[in-house]
Amino acid sequence: MEFSPKVKELQERLNKFMDTYIYPNEALFHHQIEENRLAGNPWRTPAIMKELKEKAKAEGLWNLFLPESSLGAGLSNYEYAPLCEIMGRSTHFAPEVFNCSAPDTGNMETLVRYANEEQKEKWLMPLLSGEIRSAFAMTEPAVASSDATNIEADIKKDGTDYVINGRKWWTSGALHEDCKVLIFMGKTDPENPDKYRQQSMILVPLDTPGVKVERALTVFGYDHAPHGHAEVSFTNVRVPQSNVLLGEGRGFEIAQGRLGPGRIHHCMRVIGVAERALELMCRRALERKPFGRPLADQGVTRERIASARIMIDQARLLVLNAAHMMDTVGNKVAKKEIAMIKVAAPSMACQVIDWAMQAHGGAGVSQDFFLAAAYASARTLRFADGPDEVHRNQIGKLELAKYKV
Repeated sequence: MEFSPKVKELQERLNKFMDTYIYPNEALFHHQIEENRLAGNPWRTPAIMKELKEKAKAEGLWNLFLPESSLGAGLSNYEYAPLCEIMGRSTHFAPEVFNCSAPDTGNMETLVRYANEEQKEKWLMPLLSGEIRSAFAMTEPAVASSDATNIEADIKKDGTDYVINGRKWWTSGALHEDCKVLIFMGKTDPENPDKYRQQSMILVPLDTPGVKVERALTVFGYDHAPHGHAEVSFTNVRVPQSNVLLGEGRGFEIAQGRLGPGRIHHCMRVIGVAERALELMCRRALERKPFGRPLADQGVTRERIASARIMIDQARLLVLNAAHMMDTVGNKVAKKEIAMIKVAAPSMACQVIDWAMQAHGGAGVSQDFFLAAAYASARTLRFADGPDEVHRNQIGKLELAKYKV
């Protein structure tokens, strides 16, 4: 795994920034969220986030993704991977500091690829500068959304507008006070015999009449403020037809183009989470001495540490391979490799974090360590951007296709 001098230099600068500003301020970040909660608005951006965003921007550690655009840092997916992993070590804090957090990264890549110039000027540029945030409204509570063709949200033409009706949930980021726009997926042509041409994607400003954030959803009790996960209703929401992305019937195509990069970014970040969990497990094992000797002297502990090291490195190599293929043959050809990492990386992280929690005893599930919150996030990734079962099914089909005559 040899990276270019440019990437090595960015790794060094990014690690220095993490050591100087991110890790020392994690507790303050969460404290400020709780202060905002007590003041009645947990979705407000903590002051430390605003401060560190300016520092990251000033140091050129900003918008490090966007491999296909001159608007990014000029890095390929392969080159971005080790940087995204570093940011993932503080998964609830660091990525946003560098303007590299979900769902904004996926939404920005979507706008770069599929938006027209007017749409880019209105929404992409403020997102790139960090002035606003965004959300992606695809999943619905009433249908099995792992099959995107099930989506029922209705988008109908009326004059020069579209009128939208539907209900979405797990619309991550919609609760954030800086969220100004949603990328909404619904059906413009439900009777089309091609079920993959029934859907469209459309830009919906969050302050449009009829858009209502109904509630915040929690993950194992975590509300992930100030980002959050929202259930959102759309009642006779009227937006101009010029807000459609790429054109009617292209929603499924856009979704496939968007989710590939989104999936690999999640996997890159979760490897960083797993690395940090392993570090904590090793330190704890050396410090704690139950029954008169360190945990590190227990055979089961060493076995778990060894297994964790193997599993993390395996997942990293799979991710780098997928990134390389995305760069060289494109996301569509790399779909099997993307599906493989989407299964492997979150499952690996869940296991490593679980072992780390076990080494910490009761402390491991408390708020005093990042492990419990990290586990909740890693477990969520086994659903987000497609559940394990869907990806395994696709991998199986692609593998079987090699042997069909």
